Amino acid sequence: MTDQPTTDSKPVQMLGLGLYFDDLHLGQRFRTVGRSIFEADLMTFIGVTGMQEVMFNNLEDIAADAPGGRRFIPGLMALGIAEGLVLGPTLQKTGLAFLNMTMDIKGPVHIGDTIHVDLEVIELRRASKGARGLVRTRNQIINQHGDIVIEYTPLRLMKARA
Repeated sequence: MTDQPTTDSKPVQMLGLGLYFDDLHLGQRFRTVGRSIFEADLMTFIGVTGMQEVMFNNLEDIAADAPGGRRFIPGLMALGIAEGLVLGPTLQKTGLAFLNMTMDIKGPVHIGDTIHVDLEVIELRRASKGARGLVRTRNQIINQHGDIVIEYTPLRLMKARA
């Protein structure tokens, strides 16, 4: 499927495709839509990963030991949800590989929180072979109060235009 399918000989722009390396410049910033975290999200994550930590799945331990008695989610789960928010609008069909990252968890994400991701392009390098480039962004996961709860800097391999 091409980026420009046709209908009745008229070009139609495909929605939902990612950006190309060539579409980016240093300092460029993006913000994803927000997404709320539900109990079902946590239970699904625990079931898939086997992360049976009492701070996530035992209401008595949460009430006794969790800061503020609020149920929080694993940082890796918040990261996964953030990557889902980023993937569709920026990397769909143009992202080739997630190569590495640094990550700093600055605060908790709780059941009922709504998060979004602010991204800034901080590194761009054309790859030595093929129509592709390396892109590093600074991604900040931000809750509904405006608090940065996680910051991470993924390095990705992305398609470039021919």
